[in-house]
Amino acid sequence: MGAAVTKSEALQKEWVPETKLEAKIIEAVQRRASRGTTMKSFNSIVLKFPKIDDGLRNCKVIFQEFDIDSNGSIDHSELKNCLRKLEISFEEDEISDLFKACDINEDMGITFTEFIVLLCLVYLLKDDSSTLQKQWRLGMPKLEPTFETLVDTFVFLDENKDGYVSREEMVRAIDESGERSSGRIAMKRFEEMDWDKNGMVNFKEFLFAFTQWVGIDENEEEDDDDNNGKA
Repeated sequence: MGAAVTKSEALQKEWVPETKLEAKIIEAVQRRASRGTTMKSFNSIVLKFPKIDDGLRNCKVIFQEFDIDSNGSIDHSELKNCLRKLEISFEEDEISDLFKACDINEDMGITFTEFIVLLCLVYLLKDDSSTLQKQWRLGMPKLEPTFETLVDTFVFLDENKDGYVSREEMVRAIDESGERSSGRIAMKRFEEMDWDKNGMVNFKEFLFAFTQWVGIDENEEEDDDDNNGKA
């Protein structure tokens, strides 16, 4: 007899994506999940944090290159220029949807942390694009494996492969790590991911939380800029 389905997992199965972009992301995650995951445990993920942190910081080179006015954020026109120079083809409405999805504070600008999330979403959506792979291999050799690790981590957590991580999936993943306080840790991690508090975490929410877990934040970026100015 199979395990009983919890209320939140039942709701998760009935969840309908709110936007066309979210539907595309779910489809892309599920395609990627069909190839399996190399992650064996939550502990194996934690051990990768330093390497992921190092890889994500390489995004700053691209960010600074396309922040034409050097105001600390990328506007809609700068984003279009960025994607064009990276030879990544998106329709106008897709670019607008990406911009809106990643502009969390709705200030009409993509900050560095938001840019990391945006690039990873682009990687997921275009992971079959030979042009994209060629560009990133030539220009940013650490980006592709870093983004692949993030996708691989989400696939590991998304046990039922429906494109979302539920609270129960997070608890099971961390319970298997053997930590004494695994339940409390799992709940804290899940709350950090579940920004809209609907009991389910999509790939975008996961990415924003992960940048915080590995130590990428906007305040640190501002401190770096201040220190560079004093040098």
